[in-house]
Amino acid sequence: MAGHSKWANIQHRKGRQDALRSKLFSKLSKEITVAAKMGDPDPDKNPRLRLAVKQAKSQSMPNDNIDRAIKKAVAGEGEGFEEIRYEGYGPGGVAVIVEAMTDNRNRTASTVRSTFGKNGGNLGETGSVGFMFERKGEVTYPASVGDADTVMMAAIEAGAEDVESSDEGHIIYCADTDLNEVATALEAELGESEETKLIWKPTTTTELDLEQMQKLMRLIEALEDDDDVQRVTANFEVSDEVMEQLDA
Repeated sequence: MAGHSKWANIQHRKGRQDALRSKLFSKLSKEITVAAKMGDPDPDKNPRLRLAVKQAKSQSMPNDNIDRAIKKAVAGEGEGFEEIRYEGYGPGGVAVIVEAMTDNRNRTASTVRSTFGKNGGNLGETGSVGFMFERKGEVTYPASVGDADTVMMAAIEAGAEDVESSDEGHIIYCADTDLNEVATALEAELGESEETKLIWKPTTTTELDLEQMQKLMRLIEALEDDDDVQRVTANFEVSDEVMEQLDA
């Protein structure tokens, strides 16, 4: 069970999703504001903003919150933010990528470095683990949308690169630059997706035992609690046995 597509599932099983919703909305709003500021405030004319809005809607973010975030950009807010990527190692030698959006680079770097150190990890230099990941587009559909063959055919016609199907649903991957076009084509064939986003997809994974996974979870949760951190990706893999113990 690879970590790049299972972290949200682990959070859900442990009941963190509702507790994190307010913080999640805040981070989604920041992404919408910055995306609108960097391009056109009309999602139909701004692919990054369209993706940010779609991501927000997939998380059931109210339309009023979305509209308010776009209006902030029109009003001139969001100019001071810059995007930064941090790379490091977590417990068990797992590679970790932290994507942040901040108006104070020194504050964020200090907090991220401290969080790694306090939770059994080490913050590295840029590029220290990035070579273990590929930037990809990811589109997720529920299992109810169709069987594996149906989704595979739709994905191929849409220009996707790969599909992972299981009892939990379908995860469709494409080149990062093709995400908007692939997602649009898939929606025409399969309907609205559960989630559409850019990800860092591991090219290699590190398997963890229960103790290492518990430590990594604490690190990721501590990083995600930082308001400056938008996303955390790790190349962990856990067995079904460890997953069952985590759920216990």
